[in-house]
Amino acid sequence: MEESELQNEELHFSNRIPLEQLKEKVEAIKAQLNKIIIGQEDFIELLIVSLLANGHVLIEGVPGIAKTITAKLFSKTLKTDFSRIQFTPDLMPSDILGTSILNMKSSEFEYKKGPIFSNVVLIDEINRAPAKTQAALFEVMEERQITIDGHKYKMEYPFMVLATQNPIEQEGTYALPEAQLDRFLFKIKVGYPTLSDEVTILKTHHERKMKIPQDSIEGVLSPEDLKVLRSHIQNILLEDKIFTYIAQIVDKTRNHPHLYLGGSPRASIAIMNASKAFAAINGRDFVTPDDVKKSLNPVLGHRIILSPEREMEGMTPETVIDIIAQSIEIPR
Repeated sequence: MEESELQNEELHFSNRIPLEQLKEKVEAIKAQLNKIIIGQEDFIELLIVSLLANGHVLIEGVPGIAKTITAKLFSKTLKTDFSRIQFTPDLMPSDILGTSILNMKSSEFEYKKGPIFSNVVLIDEINRAPAKTQAALFEVMEERQITIDGHKYKMEYPFMVLATQNPIEQEGTYALPEAQLDRFLFKIKVGYPTLSDEVTILKTHHERKMKIPQDSIEGVLSPEDLKVLRSHIQNILLEDKIFTYIAQIVDKTRNHPHLYLGGSPRASIAIMNASKAFAAINGRDFVTPDDVKKSLNPVLGHRIILSPEREMEGMTPETVIDIIAQSIEIPR
């Protein structure tokens, strides 16, 4: 009896950081989205992690697998403003950022803000717009501000970009350059549902009776709540061996024979921030190697480029990431 009590005592630990509210809010967001979204648990978790880590997300998948609707419903769980921008080949930077218009009464130019001025911005088919328009997002995604006519305009807190793209449709699209891709914390690849999930999708769609999905989603997280949760995540503990583990993995991408381009220091920081968020939503105030591993594919998948030979062989970035992860000794 005494031995079992001692074991229970050893298994029980208390966090230095109060993570109860964070866990409660994460479960509430998942509960809201699970009312509508079926079989996309990993997708939803990565969206939540990206929000907590203050990152932007690129969502890739074929049409019709709920990329856009999941992003829209996710934004509805936040008590913030939301805007959606449909990218097209004729879209100009001013259509996103806004423009200065002459006020006939005052004879002065007034700046009219564009749809980018929101808290959660959904960009549909980001690879449909030309490079000039894509480049308009550089400053706003990295610095949360834009500069127009010499004046800086700050984004309201929080600010998050969710962008979708279709991987198989090439006609009339403009591939995102590496510098643009590097601005996204995660690239989430969304696949087809399983057979059982698709049956559930059909049933729930039938039972909804044409009701608008957004109407059943409630806001559960305010900007003030998010600020508190993010401050907790910044205090998550990392040991020196975890810093070294992350650095070794990213360094290996830079001289791997299968890769033409490896990860930058920004990739290392992204893995670290994502790992802290993964640890927090799992109720821990410290990062483990498993948290790091969960971050690797969504963080590095869009930041590394395969060598032409490996690409012709049909190898994927995820395969190389797994090879690299297996070659690095896991810290104990």
